[in-house]
Amino acid sequence: MSNAETALHRKEKTATALVEMCSVRLGQTLFGVPISHILEIVGSARPQPVPLAPSFVGGLVHYRGDVLTTVSLRQLLGLPPKVGAQDILVLESSGGCFGLLVDSVGEVLTVSSADYEPNPSILDERRRALFAGAYKLKDSLMVMLDPERLDPMRLGAVKAA
Repeated sequence: MSNAETALHRKEKTATALVEMCSVRLGQTLFGVPISHILEIVGSARPQPVPLAPSFVGGLVHYRGDVLTTVSLRQLLGLPPKVGAQDILVLESSGGCFGLLVDSVGEVLTVSSADYEPNPSILDERRRALFAGAYKLKDSLMVMLDPERLDPMRLGAVKAA
């Protein structure tokens, strides 16, 4: 390999960044959360409801000696509530820690930036505010969730505005 071919090969490798995403399911839809934002996965949690809380608040759970506010992804997307326990992703954002309620947590997938697609322009404003694009997988799409966009403090400010 010549120096020019080696440099081109290196450039191609760095142009395609790999990202690790934790896959989660909500009904039949596959979502992904960057693992760099996940502190822990809590299975089979049953959050306690909070009277008079905004509809997106899934409830409160005890987490390592603290009380953690959870966000219901189902509620944010206008889906009916799930009967039974749900899994919680404990996420870290600039506003602090919170839980994201999902139907189930899958596996960690490594995706390529070359397979990333931004949100389509026809996506309604509410979903565009929640989704950060999608990754094309072999047999499906994985909608990317950005923990900063799902932070309960940010969601509360958006709802109030």
